Amino acid sequence: MRNERVAALWAAGKAAKAGNLRTDGVRLWSYGLIIGTTTTKGRKVVYDYTANGSGGFVSQTTSRHVGLAKLFA
Repeated sequence: MRNERVAALWAAGKAAKAGNLRTDGVRLWSYGLIIGTTTTKGRKVVYDYTANGSGGFVSQTTSRHVGLAKLFA
């Protein structure tokens, strides 16, 4: 499975995994770091761990994962 599909399935509320990106449908992890979650009203929230984000830069791979999450949130 590709990372794009994992992000899309997170947005749809379904579990998926590809390499170091995984979701249980509610939360989205890059490695062991939660980069996305779902509110009680079903809204998707992405934590910005990119170089320009407020969460602080973690890694280039996590930045790519965050970018995918933003596309689907």
